[in-house]
Amino acid sequence: MTEVLAIIPARGGSKGIPRKNIRNFSGYPLIAWSIAAGLKSEFVTRVIVSTDDEEIAAVAREWGAETPFLRPAEFAQDNTTDLPVFEHAFKWLDENEGYRPEVVVQLRPTSPIRPQTCVDDAVRILLQHADADSVRGVVPAGQNPHKMWRLDAGGESPMRNLLAVDGIEEPYNAPRQILPPIFWQTGHIDAIRPSALANGSMSGKNIYPLLIDPKFTVDLDNLNDWMRAEWLVAFGGLEMVTPGRARRAMPQRVDLLVLDFDGVVTDNRVWVSEDGHEMVAAYRSDSLIMRKLQQAGTEVVILSSEVNPVVAARARKMKVEAIHGIDQDDKSVVLKNLLEMRKIDPANVVYMGNDLNDLTSFALAGWAVAVADAQPEVLRAADFVTSKTGGHGAVREICDLILLGKR
Repeated sequence: MTEVLAIIPARGGSKGIPRKNIRNFSGYPLIAWSIAAGLKSEFVTRVIVSTDDEEIAAVAREWGAETPFLRPAEFAQDNTTDLPVFEHAFKWLDENEGYRPEVVVQLRPTSPIRPQTCVDDAVRILLQHADADSVRGVVPAGQNPHKMWRLDAGGESPMRNLLAVDGIEEPYNAPRQILPPIFWQTGHIDAIRPSALANGSMSGKNIYPLLIDPKFTVDLDNLNDWMRAEWLVAFGGLEMVTPGRARRAMPQRVDLLVLDFDGVVTDNRVWVSEDGHEMVAAYRSDSLIMRKLQQAGTEVVILSSEVNPVVAARARKMKVEAIHGIDQDDKSVVLKNLLEMRKIDPANVVYMGNDLNDLTSFALAGWAVAVADAQPEVLRAADFVTSKTGGHGAVREICDLILLGKR
């Protein structure tokens, strides 16, 4: 059996998105997505996270990776390249364990959305070609470099085209169909022979391609990238490697939106006066969208174990129905009875929750939604995680998505 080591580099000092390697990405720590890609591979025999950060190491172990060492700070700087990180890992494993893998796979956390066979396909290509030093994931380039230019002297002299093409005098004026196809390397996967690393290279000279569907192209550099990538997970319809169960898509038809109250309609805080009077905070725009949602054919119900009449008061303001004061363990029973009474198919129900007592209702509904600040178990069980927190626009976010799907 070929010994294949997957290494996931994850330093603690990311600047663009602080603590990004353990930040929640669609319900799971970002690093968990790359760990899952290694653990679910048929070829990979060992998954290691190389990090300088104790917290990242702890999260990595929680999700099934090994952290046999902490990377020295000198190899965890802003300008640190991949090579010294991998050289350090190989040296440590050799000197401390006598471990020498035959193939090493790099799984960058910043490209979490991977095709299900991505890792195995790359390793298979490497093993099938004796002359291959490495295999690298590539996608068709979004922009053709034959139509790119160099500017000299700050633009005070004529431009020069970036690339020449044999047989085409002016490639920048040529239709793209006759230009050579160009591919862009992604961060999804590198499968490398250790001999390349021993010669001071992360790739060697003979680099074979793994063609990846460009729909999977994600590189998380900033929060805008992050939001687009989470949308892709939820609505892209991609068959990808995930840390947990496969996420279901939002139903094409949504007949009923069910909302938990505390932590979903509200921000989960409560103000209590000396006489026991309670007040909560909610998001005004949640009320404004309800009429449009109902006119589009989606009913809305608040389902809560909270006994305080504030639930009914807020529901009246939102002009929706409220069923509250129910036992925490009976929420899914009440929901099931409601659906049977109204003859609503559970597959056409969206349920929004934030806490453990919502999990049984998650299993009943066709699409389970967790607010951004939900409990970890709820985040992992959800089909979709909102970008907004409870009581701060999460309900409006889902209403807008449902309405968008009805157009």
